[in-house]
Amino acid sequence: MKDIHFVSADEAVQAIKSGDHIHLSSVASVPHILIDALVRRAEAHEVEDLHFHHFHTEGPAPYSDPKYMGIFFEQGFFIGPNVRANVNSGYADYLPVHLGESQKLYRSGAIKLGAALVQVSLPDANGMVSLGTSVDCSIAALETARVKIGVINPNVPFAYGDLVSLDVFDYLVQDDTPLVTKDFAEPTPTEILIGKNCAELVPDGACIQMGIGALPNALAAQLTDHKDLGVHTEMFADGILRLIKKGVVTGANKAIDKGKIVASFLLGSQDVYSFIDHNPDVLMKDIKYVNDPWTISRNPNMMAINSATEVDLTGQISADSIGTRIFSGTGGQLDFVKGAIMSEGGVSMTAFASRTNKGKAKIVPFLNPGAGVVTPRADAHWIITEYGAVDLYGKSLQERAKLLISIAHPDDREMLDRASFERFGPHWHSVKI
Repeated sequence: MKDIHFVSADEAVQAIKSGDHIHLSSVASVPHILIDALVRRAEAHEVEDLHFHHFHTEGPAPYSDPKYMGIFFEQGFFIGPNVRANVNSGYADYLPVHLGESQKLYRSGAIKLGAALVQVSLPDANGMVSLGTSVDCSIAALETARVKIGVINPNVPFAYGDLVSLDVFDYLVQDDTPLVTKDFAEPTPTEILIGKNCAELVPDGACIQMGIGALPNALAAQLTDHKDLGVHTEMFADGILRLIKKGVVTGANKAIDKGKIVASFLLGSQDVYSFIDHNPDVLMKDIKYVNDPWTISRNPNMMAINSATEVDLTGQISADSIGTRIFSGTGGQLDFVKGAIMSEGGVSMTAFASRTNKGKAKIVPFLNPGAGVVTPRADAHWIITEYGAVDLYGKSLQERAKLLISIAHPDDREMLDRASFERFGPHWHSVKI
């Protein structure tokens, strides 16, 4: 450490120019010390028209605040709660992209980066650092940005996989702020039922992908009696960690990265971050590799488990929006849907509660006007609610509607049946499944 030349955050961000597009390492590892320094420059009227790009971020996001209109402009690849209101009021924006292709935006020059701001671990003996919990598209950002600023933070775990040399950085800053953590979300009774319905489709030896939250945790809790599961997922959290500690996850049947847990970014408890630190069984890799459908498909029995905000009666899956209101992002859903479909023995599942917390149906005759289709109906396979699981693959529109009604909330089925009759005509009631 004594051979590294550090500068202050305020000195480092002096290299950022008005009009620059800026990449931030994301999720739990946002470089807030550099963002705060940029805010100070903005308030001193030294800079304007800065565009921010990243996956969803935890913690304050002043670059989306209306008071900085004309100075900062948020254009995230995935929208989190900290910027959602400002995105939907027009003060910030959403840039739709499959997460596996987010790196291509930088590498192709579609987005010309002025700066990459990332947090990294303490270096090893060879001067290599890890991007820790947020590899995502940061490797591509460091390859292409005009200015590279690294924040060396001892709280960033040294995770194996894609490492970075300290030599790539133009400026290095010190910080010891802890990473953002997310506590284990205990599943509700409804989520437990959904987890059970998903788990029945997962064979021993399968390779799984799932995200974070109560529903993935509910599924993980139903997999404790499984054997030799593998993990290849864009992210994981405490639900997967519990399976690892129980010996359920071994990766023994994986065809690639055998015995390894592969991911690209993380959000969980400190236990998750400590687990990946200097752990040779974990590979944190470039999103180009992790979310590539061909790479995903190489592992047999790939289980892709994703969610939805709405599914219409033909199987169109919306996951990034509620009508015109942006809720999250395209994410890696279709990356893994495609990968699982191509995998030998693979299964793609879309799992969700039949109704929202406010009692609104999530299986609907038509998606809300303005809603985005994240997974097209041609790629919709297993759809799962607390009322069961149905496979839409190889089914016609009318057959799909019948199947989906069978797992809708019971109080919504009459409405859906009536909508189907109006759509498909008198033959509807004679359709058999």
